[in-house]
Amino acid sequence: MPELDLAADAVTLTEQLVNIESVSHHEQVIADAVEAALTPLAHLEVTRHGHTIVARTNLGRDDRVVIAGHIDTVPLNDNLPARRDEELLHGLGSCDMKGGVAVALKLAADLTQPNRDITFIFYDAEEVEAEHNGLFKLSRSAPELMQADFAILMEPSNAVVEAGCQGTMRVDVRTTGERAHSARSWMGVNAIHAAAPILAKLAEFEPRRPVIDGLEYHEGLNAVFIDGGVAGNVLPDECVVQVNYRFAPDRSGEEAEKFLRDFFDGYDITVTDLAPGALPGLSVPAAAAFLEAVGGEANPKFGWTDVSRFSELGVPAVNFGPGDPLLAHKQEEHVPFAHIERCEEQLRIWLGES
Repeated sequence: MPELDLAADAVTLTEQLVNIESVSHHEQVIADAVEAALTPLAHLEVTRHGHTIVARTNLGRDDRVVIAGHIDTVPLNDNLPARRDEELLHGLGSCDMKGGVAVALKLAADLTQPNRDITFIFYDAEEVEAEHNGLFKLSRSAPELMQADFAILMEPSNAVVEAGCQGTMRVDVRTTGERAHSARSWMGVNAIHAAAPILAKLAEFEPRRPVIDGLEYHEGLNAVFIDGGVAGNVLPDECVVQVNYRFAPDRSGEEAEKFLRDFFDGYDITVTDLAPGALPGLSVPAAAAFLEAVGGEANPKFGWTDVSRFSELGVPAVNFGPGDPLLAHKQEEHVPFAHIERCEEQLRIWLGES
């Protein structure tokens, strides 16, 4: 089993983590390494839940914060092992999100007397279907381990706070027609042609841009797939336009669905996927103190992340981690040394040990 050296600097620890291949559904080796590194630390209570490792301080502090990060990656793309240049660490998972995991592991090892109790969660299967997600499973089997006054997800955010996240919903908008030979098209009804008004409505959509906790979110409504057709000489009798709605976190999943049903009034609508958003919660005292400690700057999170899983439990959460999220899943994925070092330093200051 590969060993993680928690005495090494965070950049070196990131490199060690990157070099442990951990594609989703194959996280046992890295989970074993994380567990083995944390278990000897007397100030932590370490438990394992599948391939998710939870390590907690129990100092009786007034506040508790969760610091969480996923240990899996997308499939390899000729981007292992890790390599360095003068300012960057390259390799699969370096940005998404082993740089953040390394920072969390360093804090877990070093902060024996933080000013807040801390729960560290290192979880599996974030990059695949939600039913496999280690944090989702933990929220169902042991939600008390995720309870806190505030949570930080070490998602890559250019080492700047990205608060909350938008929700996402996918729906199938269906049109129907009547099959006919294309040589006698007047004898049928073309379901693909009937989908033209759906596309026109989407093209004319004016997105909401609500301001929440001083942050402006920006919704999106887009066709992402169209499925229809029978044969090259047959008018299709069905067409399905798959639409993805990215909605601001001031709307619940039920409100988002109602909006879509009203927007596509008269069409057959089927909801195929829903993940609620998460409110930023920056007015919570622990969140306000954190934001001040890291420079007072926050941006809205337009994509969906696992902060939503904390929000469902009533725990305000933000994204804060090293790396550019636009590099996630790319072959050229990398993380700047400076991002890793800045995140570690700012979290140490906030948590009371530097």
